[in-house]
Amino acid sequence: MSVSSIPQKNSSAAFTDSKPHYELLDGLRGVAALLVLWYHVYEGFAFAGGDPVIKGINHGYLAVDFFFMLSGFVIGYAYDDRWKTNLTLGNFIKRRLIRLHPMVVLGALFGAICFLLQGSVQWNGTHIPVSTVMVALLCALFFIPVVPGANWDVRGNTEAFPLNGPAWSLFFEYIGNLLYALFIHRLSTRALTWLVVLLGIGLTAFTWFDMSGYGNLGVGWSMYDGGFGSGLLRMLFPFSMGLLLSRHFKPAKIKGAFWICSAILLALFIVPHIGSEGKICLNGVYESFCIIVMFPILVWTGASGNTTDPLSTRICKFLGDISFPLYIIHYPVMYLFYAWLIKHQFFTLAETWPVAIGVCLGNILLAYACLKIYDEPVRKWLAKKFLKPKN
Repeated sequence: MSVSSIPQKNSSAAFTDSKPHYELLDGLRGVAALLVLWYHVYEGFAFAGGDPVIKGINHGYLAVDFFFMLSGFVIGYAYDDRWKTNLTLGNFIKRRLIRLHPMVVLGALFGAICFLLQGSVQWNGTHIPVSTVMVALLCALFFIPVVPGANWDVRGNTEAFPLNGPAWSLFFEYIGNLLYALFIHRLSTRALTWLVVLLGIGLTAFTWFDMSGYGNLGVGWSMYDGGFGSGLLRMLFPFSMGLLLSRHFKPAKIKGAFWICSAILLALFIVPHIGSEGKICLNGVYESFCIIVMFPILVWTGASGNTTDPLSTRICKFLGDISFPLYIIHYPVMYLFYAWLIKHQFFTLAETWPVAIGVCLGNILLAYACLKIYDEPVRKWLAKKFLKPKN
């Protein structure tokens, strides 16, 4: 059985889109989601031990930037040629909400449940009233982030969405989708190229000169200290680059592209944090290299690739199917894992590997269950109810 670089139709992601999907890109998104999962395991060790540097899958946070680029590529492929025919702003927004928001809602609800199970307390032990948790839940459902002065920061560490931290990237994804629908899709390819160049210059300056002050690009998760602007820049470059790639894309014949790209992603993410001396942040130089140079190559290669055996095809489909549920549902479990690490003063994988593996496998099973029991049926029902045929 051979699956060419022509996109395939059998992904669960295709409920609300009539165009087929790139199976290899779906699979790579799943690989990136798995790396995020393990990155957050190592984040737990650093958080519990008070270590500012995460030592393991060190650059796993860059998976978010990879997600943004994949999203831009797929959205450009799926919708660019529809605006001149029958696609309207309202219909585009409905399609994107149907695709994304059911799991956003479930992630927020699950986050609230896990927070209550944790005792409804902040990390410093301060008790949070259930009424405040409900306010945080309501804000999460409608994507209203915690801003300075807000009283629904239930965990007390300035996360934009404290019940489910990774929801911040979906917040910016929604903004990117809206900007695409209102403005970016109208740009000529030349104008889009200039936009990408300018955003690339901005991202380079931001990372090279460590404008975040963190020594890395791990920004956007908080609205404090300019977090909205930095998160917006972090989303706009890879998202726009993905759109530009979709306009220029011409597939090449690349065998083994999925496995090659997966290995490269892993290699990029496990590079240790690079210390800096002087005015240039060397870790920022590496981050910009990954996002500006390597990620476009990986997206192009993945879209060009093909699988030549049923096993690879099934792996790509499975990983693509669970990628979004896994990303949006795993972190509430991580909060419980972090609390367990702090309680028992465990700071390494060697001390906790059976539990860590169990947490990861449990999250994968949970994501698959959410996909089959909730996400797919809900999206199918919403599409049938709110989307007209051939829209």
